[in-house]
Amino acid sequence: MATVDDDDLLEDEHLESLLEFPIEVQEAIDQMLPSDDPLDKTDFNPIDYINTLFPTEQSLANIDDVVGKIRHKIRRLDDDIRTVVRGQTNVGEDGKLALEEAQKAIQELFAKIIDIKDKAEKSEEMVKEITRDIKQLDHAKKNLTGSITTLNHLHMLVGGVDSLTSLTRRRQYGEVANLLQGVLNVLDHFQKYMSIPQIKQLADRVKQIQSELGTQIQADFEEAFQGAGAKYGPGNQRQLKEACFVVSVLDSKVKKDLLSWFVKLQLSEYLVLFGENQDVAWLDKIDRRYTWIKRTLVDFEEKFGHLFPPDWEVSERICAEFCDITRRELGNIMAKRRAEIDVKLLLFAIQRTTNFEALIAKRFTGVTLQEGQPKPVVRPSSPPSIPFEESSNPFEGASDGETTPSEESKVDQKPQILSPFSGIISRCFEAHLSIYIESQDRNLAELINRFLEDLRQHGTPRMESEESSNVLPSCADLFVFYKKCMVQCSQLSTGQPMLDLTRTFQKYLREYAHRVLLTNLPKMASQNTGISSASGLIQSILKEGEVTKFTEEEQCRVCSILCSAEYCMETSQQLEEKLREKVNKELSLQIDLNPEQDTFHNVISSCIQVLVQDLEIACEPALVAMSKMSWSTIEAVGDQSGYVTALTSHLKHNLPIIRDNLAASRKYFTQFCLKFANTFIPKFINHLFKCKNISTVAAEQLLLDTHSLKTVLLDLPSLGSQIIRKAPASFTKIVVKGMTKAEMMLKVVMSLHDPPQGFVDNYIRLLSDSDINEFQKVLEMKGLRRGDQSNLLEIYRARIPVSMALGGHSEMSVTSTPEPESSRIKKLEKLIKKRL
Repeated sequence: MATVDDDDLLEDEHLESLLEFPIEVQEAIDQMLPSDDPLDKTDFNPIDYINTLFPTEQSLANIDDVVGKIRHKIRRLDDDIRTVVRGQTNVGEDGKLALEEAQKAIQELFAKIIDIKDKAEKSEEMVKEITRDIKQLDHAKKNLTGSITTLNHLHMLVGGVDSLTSLTRRRQYGEVANLLQGVLNVLDHFQKYMSIPQIKQLADRVKQIQSELGTQIQADFEEAFQGAGAKYGPGNQRQLKEACFVVSVLDSKVKKDLLSWFVKLQLSEYLVLFGENQDVAWLDKIDRRYTWIKRTLVDFEEKFGHLFPPDWEVSERICAEFCDITRRELGNIMAKRRAEIDVKLLLFAIQRTTNFEALIAKRFTGVTLQEGQPKPVVRPSSPPSIPFEESSNPFEGASDGETTPSEESKVDQKPQILSPFSGIISRCFEAHLSIYIESQDRNLAELINRFLEDLRQHGTPRMESEESSNVLPSCADLFVFYKKCMVQCSQLSTGQPMLDLTRTFQKYLREYAHRVLLTNLPKMASQNTGISSASGLIQSILKEGEVTKFTEEEQCRVCSILCSAEYCMETSQQLEEKLREKVNKELSLQIDLNPEQDTFHNVISSCIQVLVQDLEIACEPALVAMSKMSWSTIEAVGDQSGYVTALTSHLKHNLPIIRDNLAASRKYFTQFCLKFANTFIPKFINHLFKCKNISTVAAEQLLLDTHSLKTVLLDLPSLGSQIIRKAPASFTKIVVKGMTKAEMMLKVVMSLHDPPQGFVDNYIRLLSDSDINEFQKVLEMKGLRRGDQSNLLEIYRARIPVSMALGGHSEMSVTSTPEPESSRIKKLEKLIKKRL
């Protein structure tokens, strides 16, 4: 059984749980009844509150005052609660009375709404009764108006048909044109009444009148202009002019037939004067055709131009028909007399024809040629370009037209509309442009021969300064000629002839590469005719250790040919782009100059190979001298050997010449250095292997020489140059790797072969990428006896698997080199550093 204290505790906990509201309710209370009193806070803590009231022991002296204030506050709250509770006792009764009053008000409002709805329905019925008669009157008025309008149209139609019949008979075309248009407009209103016989009869009569007018006007024109009794004169000019207005109203076929007849009548004389059997019909007198049509058009404008409405464009129709006839006639006569056509005559005819087409393109809009066709092609005008130097790329920045740069800058940069008259006659020459292509083929053949003759007489240019160029002048001449041919051909045709011209260009690019460039590479005395690989070079040593090598002039020629091939390769890319721009879009993918660009790249590779071979030949005597020296008699280490001095001298003499002449092609000079290093270093190592019975002192001398040569090779790209450039990383890597191998090999030669196991381990450590053949050559360099060699070879064969298992290194099992040998190598390295 719980005590009193327990009951009080449970009651407090129950009260506390009742006073804990949800967060939303608490936020609403705080918003409606804001308070700063700590007692009103949801997280009220009595202990903290008491500590706030009595922060120190001295403050407990005021406890009676504080307790009094709290009791007073409690009494005030009790009074407020009591007042609120008493006020809520009457709320229930007041609410019930208010609810009853609201229900009564709703009932009264509902009754009023029903009454208003009934009155609205009665009002609507009344309005319908009032407007019913008005709607009937409105429909009657509309029908009556339609009937009167239709009756008036019918009256106009009947009267118009009668008037048209009378006016047509009297040939009063001026009145007929106005009346006929009105009758046709009125007849459009009766399209839905065509089932009525009388209306159908009137429509048929109108069609009959139109047909009669077309036949009658055609007969009037024929009577006025054709035959021996033609009576065109001032008397009937007005009548014919008015007849043209009537034709504009009639069916379009009438106008088409009349204009076709009239145009043929105007050109009938042309067909007779320039028939195939006439002398003036041939290409050499093509100017007379265009002179005749110019004169004919002028006469037409003066005599008959005022007869036809301006929108008929009769002059343009005559000119367009003339162009069609001329194109057919020229095509027929050229097909029959093709053997008589030469390139000068063909170009003369094409030039005169294109000039005439340009003239009529300015005079006429071409609207008659575009009837029923899509809109004309719009080509953006090209921006003004920069003139090119003779030695620069002719396909960069130069205008393809005949205007100068100053004139082009004045051209308004607006889209250019391609005239329908462009090529309207000149396309008949396209089938015969093979004559032009063949002529350009012959011209290019002569040009190549002239290039060869100039090269034979004047030689190749040489770099005199950094601003000068050693590219052959014939390169620029060839591509300038190509550009002129391309522009001229594109004006003649952008179809198949452009592809044929491209094939001709390709042919002579190959001709230039082989006959002008490759053929003029200097031949080496012991060189095979092929220059594609180093294997074609047969080394020969002449008397007294001298070999034939290129003169300075020949070296300059090779560099000039290399630079020329680079120019041709780059310019060929631009030529390909220009050709693709000029040719028809559907043919552009058939233009591919990549094989020719590869040909010039092969020329460049051949030039580099020739230069490398020449430099190798110059170094050969020094290497041979090194291998023939008596190394067993060397007693002391001195300065670098004579063969190193000779090699350095050769390199310092040749490298500046090649570098200066390849100043504009720096990347190919770098390739030259790379190829030379790749071929010279293995050759140097092979000659090292030929040195026999090398003593320890001799090995030290060879190591000194090798290090000196390595230093020269590392400086090879800038050898003899006032400007010191850092060698490319790829080149440095090749030299360091190759020459380090030679140094390691000599260090092995310097080491003692006893004990054998230590010697083999030292070899594998220093030359991890070597093989048994090179190991045997090293043993031969040391001059060991056969027995010792066999023993060491057996140990090496047994060590190879272990070495490979350890990734080419067997440092774990390698014994250290004997101390005396190691100290001698260190002394030699110090000596090398001191002397360098």
